[in-house]
Amino acid sequence: MRKRFFVLSVVIAIAFPAAGLAEDDVQQSEAIAVMEEVVVTATKTEEKRKDIPNAIVVKDALDIDESPVRSVGELLAGEPGLDWRTQGNFGGAIEEIHIRGMSSTGTQVLVNGTVLNSPSLGTADVGRIPLNNIERVEVVKGSGSLLYGSGAMGGTVNIITKRPGSDGITAKASAGYGTQDTYLLSVEQGMFVWDSLGYYLTANRKETEGFRDNSDLRHNDVSLKVVYEKEDLLDISLYGDYIDREFGIPGIKPPEGTTVYIDSNTGEMVYNSQAASLLDHGTDEDAHLVLQLKSKPLPWLGMNIKGDYTTLGNFHSMRFLIPPFPPAVEATLPGSKSWTDNKVLGTEGHIILKKEDTANLLIGGDYKDFDWENEIVDLDATGSELSATRSVATADLHSNGVFVEGQYRPVRYVKGLVGIRHEEHSTFGSEDLPRYGLTVNPLENTVLKASHGKHFRAPTPNDLFWPDDGFTRGNPDLLPETGWHSDATVEQALFNSMLIISASYFHWDIDNKIQWEVDSEGVFSPQNLRTFKANGFEAGVKIGPWRNMRLDFNYTYTDAEEESRAYTVQDFGFPPLFPPNFQFNWVKRRAAYTPNDQLKVQLTYWTSFGLSGSILTRYVGDRVFYRTETDGAYPNSKTVTSTLDSYWTLDVKLEQRLYEHWLLTVTANNILDEEYDTFFGSFFDETGTKINGTYPGAGRSVFFSASYEF
Repeated sequence: MRKRFFVLSVVIAIAFPAAGLAEDDVQQSEAIAVMEEVVVTATKTEEKRKDIPNAIVVKDALDIDESPVRSVGELLAGEPGLDWRTQGNFGGAIEEIHIRGMSSTGTQVLVNGTVLNSPSLGTADVGRIPLNNIERVEVVKGSGSLLYGSGAMGGTVNIITKRPGSDGITAKASAGYGTQDTYLLSVEQGMFVWDSLGYYLTANRKETEGFRDNSDLRHNDVSLKVVYEKEDLLDISLYGDYIDREFGIPGIKPPEGTTVYIDSNTGEMVYNSQAASLLDHGTDEDAHLVLQLKSKPLPWLGMNIKGDYTTLGNFHSMRFLIPPFPPAVEATLPGSKSWTDNKVLGTEGHIILKKEDTANLLIGGDYKDFDWENEIVDLDATGSELSATRSVATADLHSNGVFVEGQYRPVRYVKGLVGIRHEEHSTFGSEDLPRYGLTVNPLENTVLKASHGKHFRAPTPNDLFWPDDGFTRGNPDLLPETGWHSDATVEQALFNSMLIISASYFHWDIDNKIQWEVDSEGVFSPQNLRTFKANGFEAGVKIGPWRNMRLDFNYTYTDAEEESRAYTVQDFGFPPLFPPNFQFNWVKRRAAYTPNDQLKVQLTYWTSFGLSGSILTRYVGDRVFYRTETDGAYPNSKTVTSTLDSYWTLDVKLEQRLYEHWLLTVTANNILDEEYDTFFGSFFDETGTKINGTYPGAGRSVFFSASYEF
């Protein structure tokens, strides 16, 4: 309580002096009409921010250039209600976005309107998208299932890539080098070839050794967007990208005092004090293709047709120790190789009927076809493939949805929204998903918003069809996750939008939460085990630009709670102290890995001679972890939990423009070298002992780059 009181006191202390800014000072600054920002993700139509019933985050190219970040995850981590998480396997670690305490499978990430989330995992790795390819990022918090279907539970992140500008040729080349033997080469170039036909091309190569052993990364990507523009009459865009990555998988960092272990059969170093695995590695090979046609032939009619194709290939080579039996025999080092391929074909179309600023009607539908294939082969103690163990599993899934969304403004100050989606899915049947929204503008720069909608997430192919290898298996009887997301938001702009104050209350719940755990036969398998819900609030203050600086300050409080299914005494293996079918109806407990408190502050400053700087500090509260589903469940017993401590990080960026075309940049992340952990994990050593540990966050890193803009 004292911590939250302190945080709120800081908010007031910062906001109060800002309220006294002199009007002359305000007029001397460049005002940004935040309320008038146009957002397309929330309703699939161009809507002003003040007319959208959801809480919105928008980051444009200027925000990206100013922020001391190197990835989309880090960029969004400074915003209210958003959390960026990685398992600490820098640089090949998956970077996930969590919205309002919900798991990463509840955040749907789009690139130009096409889903980036892996069909196999349900999560999106935003670390794969290079920053120099991004024109704008729009985040819509709250249920997005009405328009975007499965997965858009906590919110939707739409990454919009760059288009050629109308003011001539855009070109930029950059090279950089930093700690952990990290280097980056990038180029981008865009132009209109003819009056209406243009393109934008980007390419990047990144390599790093990582901040601990076996955390190296080799990343290459290329993207191209071709556009044909005829004002409102016709807009055609074709976007494609290709991403190739090779990376080490170090696992957890073993406890201090762990010594090097070398397998005597192969001479391979298996683990050391830095990494639980020195042998595991993986590759990713992704490609996306998106064709979109937009037209507004009449002032009251708009049309949009989109087709997309995605192919995702993932390879993992894993080695693990089998405890010695009998004890005199040394542990063996078998393992497995797995290949997972996803191919997704999607189509979507919608029309927009608009009556001036009074009413909108959106009618549309979409179809997606998923082809999934998984191949696994075991390895012997030398790492050679055992061809007789090779298994292949395939699945063909599809979904289709139709949706309608209407907006109506009965009076100037009020606008309502109502819509519904009917979804058909090949594995669980159908689901109806309503959504309601309201915006009220009592004053020109005051907005009151409310949103309430149903959300759902279909089980992934991994959840349903993962082959039974004696240790893990899928569950074809899973039900989809469903629930509701509600929020209320107020936004107030003062001093010509140089002071923006916002606050939101939110509540969401999930039924039939899908959780992988050990089943009654001792096999790791997904089950519909528990509900999941949260209440919380967000508060933010944006000051500036004022006297060559801008300050962003926000705080998020999340009270998230899990509840398990009802267990019987047989589930625990207890002696018959209770009747045979006696049930314990529990457990309500704090949600795993969800911090109660998050605080972010960013200060940006620039000068008349081309020097600019930015400082971003983030505070993340402690997080709990439960080692089994029954931790904290059974009565008269201690709760078996582990806790990740709270932490602060401080990132700094300095940039100097020279001779108009040159940019020199220094970025320092976690400059105070704060030690913190992101997740718990474990591994078995050569004696068969289970060693528990954590995934560490990256320490201090410094990166210097030079860019030339043509």
